[in-house]
Order: sequence, then C-alpha cells, then structure tokens
Amino acid sequence: MHRLITASALALGLAGPAAAQVAEECREVSMSDVGWTDITTTTAIARHVLEGLGYSVDVKVLSVPVTFASLENDDVDVFLGNWMPSQSQAIQPYLDSGEIEQVAINLEGTKYNLAVPAYTYEKGLQSYDDLAAFEPELDGTIYGIEPGNEGNAYLIGLTEENAHGLGDFEVKESSEQGMLAQVRRAVDDEEDVVFLGWEPHPMNANFDLEYLSGGEDFFGGEGVVHTTTRAGLTEECPNLGTLLAQMTFTLPMENEIMGKILDDGMDPAEATQEWLQAHPDVIDPWLQGVTTVEGEEGLPAVRQELGLDS
Repeated sequence: MHRLITASALALGLAGPAAAQVAEECREVSMSDVGWTDITTTTAIARHVLEGLGYSVDVKVLSVPVTFASLENDDVDVFLGNWMPSQSQAIQPYLDSGEIEQVAINLEGTKYNLAVPAYTYEKGLQSYDDLAAFEPELDGTIYGIEPGNEGNAYLIGLTEENAHGLGDFEVKESSEQGMLAQVRRAVDDEEDVVFLGWEPHPMNANFDLEYLSGGEDFFGGEGVVHTTTRAGLTEECPNLGTLLAQMTFTLPMENEIMGKILDDGMDPAEATQEWLQAHPDVIDPWLQGVTTVEGEEGLPAVRQELGLDS
C-alpha cells in the first residue's frame, strides 16, 4: 500500500511542476567518500548528477567505521561504497537495528583479497597457506590500506591468532596511494610483495598480479557494492530515492575513470565529467522518473549541466 501511495504521489507531482518540487529538507545531500579511488569516482559521478538536478551536495572524507556511525546518526545521507561481503561484519549491526538501509546494488563482479605480483605467484605463493614459507622474502610484511579498514582488521586478526602461520607477520596500514607506491617499488625491483588488492582499480592493468586463494570466510569470491543510506531517506525524499535505486556502474567504467585519476593525474570531477561526455547515454536510465528540485524533467537539466548536448 505504501508503494502505491508513493507512486501515485509521484505521478501527481509530475503533472504539475509546483506539486513535484523537492521538499526543502531534501535538497541538501551529504555523502561519504572513504578515500578509495573507486568510491571517489562514483561519488564524483553522483555529485555531477545531483548538482545538475539542483541539489546541494556535501562530500565528507570518512573511514568506513565512521561512515556507518555517521549514517546511523543522520550526519551522512548516502554512501556508495558498501563492499559486500567484506563489510558484512561492520554493517550488520546497523542493518539489524534499522539505522542503515541498503537501497541498491550499484556494482557487481568486484574482487577484494590479498594479491601478489605474477612472478611471486609463479614461485609458489598462491594461497594464504603459502605465506609463512615466504616470510623472509616478504620481510614479514603484508601491506594494507587505511587504518581502521575492515580488511586490515581481518588480516591483523589472522596474525594475532597465528592463523596460516602468520604470527610473525605485520600488517602495515597506509593509504591506498602509499600502499601502491610500495608495490610499485617492489615490482620495479622484481621483489616479492603481498598486499590488499581489489577490482575495479587500475592496479589490475598496471601490475601483472594474481589474487591468493584463502580468506573466503571474510572476502568471499566475487562481490557486490551496495548504495546505503541513513534510515528513512528514500521514503522522506522519494525523488532522490528513485535516482539512487537506478544509478549503477560497471567495472570497465570505473577502471577507465580511475586510470584517468591515478595514472593521468586528473581531478576526479574533471575525469568523471570527461568520461560522461564521452558516454552521454549512460545517464538516461538513471534519470527515468527523476525531476530537478524545482519539479522539471531531470534528464535535460543534467545533460545541459554536463555539456552533453553541445
């Protein structure tokens, strides 16, 4: 019944611009960017679209744990980077309490696990159970990403429990850029290195790498990324909810844009706008039934804002 009422209200709103105007309290959207280039990319894309519709967008750079706490406290509205199943443990209490909602899957076919250069893999380091034998070559170090990341926490737990014989290993936490800089140095010198890898990411093209088997209890196999919101957002702001439910991305899209950012040094806003201008039809399904904040048709407004019709 609620869905019928919402659909009817939307249909009536589209009949007249004044009735379809977005409520004032829904015109400001706060988003979390956890500093991973893929989430920076999708957040920048969403910001372009939202601003084209007339929304005011505030992007906060927060860690994953702080993001979930901020969604619970209504300090953040939207997070496009809920990687599953790797974030299952971190997000489940909030889902159980109803304070966070997963409103859509925005990306499928992701990878996230420990990775090594192909030459190290060919030497025999192919699984978690092989790591202990390579401890000297690896200097007893696993390179992780930002402090507080749930992937790091899982790996640190393995070292504390001496699982897979990892008791002598240290998980070195760093930024994505810091970790990849270390990998680049190791690869340039043909040294062995093990690190957290994921796709989408240009590292899969920039390095000849292989993912280790193991860690399935945490990382799973192929994964998905969810769009998550604070509780009640899509009901309170149905126009925004429609957009979020329809906005999906692909691995080739994200890999290409991330390459512009990481390899070519482009600003994320410029890289995403350039990509959208080269692929103007990608936004059409995102904006079906979506209006500007003033109640006008959304697609023409966004196309004009992004320069897609020039």
